[in-house]
Parts: sequence; structure tokens; C-alpha cells
Amino acid sequence: MAGITLYNYEMDEGSYRVRLLLSILKLTYTTVAVDMFPGHEETKPAMLALNPLGTMPVLSDGDLVLHGTEAILAYLAKAYDPSRLWLPEDAPAFGATVMWLHFSATALAAAAAARLKSLFDTPGDEAALYAGARKAFRIMDDHMTLRQFDGCEWFVGDGPTLADLTLFPSFALSRDYGIDHDDYPALRRWVRRFRAIEGFRTMPGIPDYH
Repeated sequence: MAGITLYNYEMDEGSYRVRLLLSILKLTYTTVAVDMFPGHEETKPAMLALNPLGTMPVLSDGDLVLHGTEAILAYLAKAYDPSRLWLPEDAPAFGATVMWLHFSATALAAAAAARLKSLFDTPGDEAALYAGARKAFRIMDDHMTLRQFDGCEWFVGDGPTLADLTLFPSFALSRDYGIDHDDYPALRRWVRRFRAIEGFRTMPGIPDYH
């Protein structure tokens, strides 16, 4: 029986999110390295057959092939997390978690693009992308400030969920393009907690200390 295969680019934020959840859930999987990053034109025909959009990551599990980070994360949590911690079944917590997944895919797109601009000189207005990233991080920091006033340590509920997992990389990697983490004290405290989760793994660009 075929197992889980992740088609992965090491420096891609979306691929890292999936690797992170696979590690936290202690799942065995095979990695296929793909020499590309989102928005780059060097997309191989084999990858286009798996994902016509040509974007990372792509995950196969048996006959099932999924692309899109949010879809992959939701599938893995639903299929392989019997504790239902990462994708809560409680309707309000489920809705809030999905809302932050959407935030990650939309509001944090500027942060991902700003990082790629800095690392690989991809197209884009550097100042606008930087401003968009800072705006998204301010929303996140304000949310966590209010949560911490209420004695809560995570974006949703009483424990870490996919909301925390999907938001973590964009902020943690933002020093790659000059975002000062001292401007976001609530996120700094949250990042330290997230790094302590069993199964956490890092990637290039994520600082060891916050």
C-alpha cells in the first residue's frame, strides 16, 4: 500500500507547514524534492501533472492527490489526528480555525511574497509587500494581545490548532526581509510557546531564540 508522499521545496513556506504537521503527528512519509518556489517559471511537467497550478506543496496519500497548503493541512488533521486537537470538531472553534487558515492564504500572501522578493528577487512592489506583511502581523499581534489578557495562549481555544500552525511560519520567517519582531511582543511570546510543541521542527530562516 502506497504511503504519504510530499512533493516539497525546502525553502517554501507552504511546504514547511506540511512538514511541520507531519512531524507533529509523527507520520512517516516520503519526500520528493522539487527545485522550484511559488511564482517561479521552472515548473517541471511531472509537477504540472500533479497540480496544474504548478505550486507547492503537493501531497499524495495512496490514490489521493492534494495541492494547496490549507487543503493538505485540513486533510492530514482530519485523517491522522484522533485527538481532534489540530482541527477541532466544536463548531465555533472549527470555524475560527478555518478563518485563520483563510487569513494565512490571503492576508499573509504579502508576507510570503515579501520573503521571496528578498531571497530570490521575484516580481513585486517591495514597499507594498512589506507594508502588507506588517499590517497582517499587527492584526495577529492585536488578536494575541487580547487573548493573553484573557489568559489564553493560542489563537483558537485552549491548545494549539491549525490556526497556530499555519500562521507561525510567516511571522517566524519575516526576519528574512527585515521585520523587527520586537514590534510584536504578543507574537514573540506565542512563537516561544509554539516552538516548544512536541514534534516541532525548524527550517532555514527561523531564529533559534525570540
